[in-house]
Amino acid sequence: MMEDNAFIWLQNWYKSQCNGDWEHTYGIDLKTLDNPGWLIVIDLLETELENYNFDEVSIKYSAHDWINCLVKNGKFQGAGGCFNLLDILHIFRDWVESKEKKRDKNDDK
Repeated sequence: MMEDNAFIWLQNWYKSQCNGDWEHTYGIDLKTLDNPGWLIVIDLLETELENYNFDEVSIKYSAHDWINCLVKNGKFQGAGGCFNLLDILHIFRDWVESKEKKRDKNDDK
């Protein structure tokens, strides 16, 4: 059950980027928004993800239940309502894992 935890997964992803240099310049910022909500910004520069396309995700169920995720200027930016933080993390995780599967499939050729 713990392997599926989005926060543990994000910690592991962050650790996998730390190479002695990356973590001194890049990282992950998690902030609250005043509407209320969450904003997570994840640096992608100098990672395997920096050149991958990300299709923007924009969902609005209500004024307090919404998600907007995009990649801009080498950063994954995910924002959402106060109960949507895990949704944002799952969107990032699904994107990363889809790219890893594609890479692994290409490595098998």
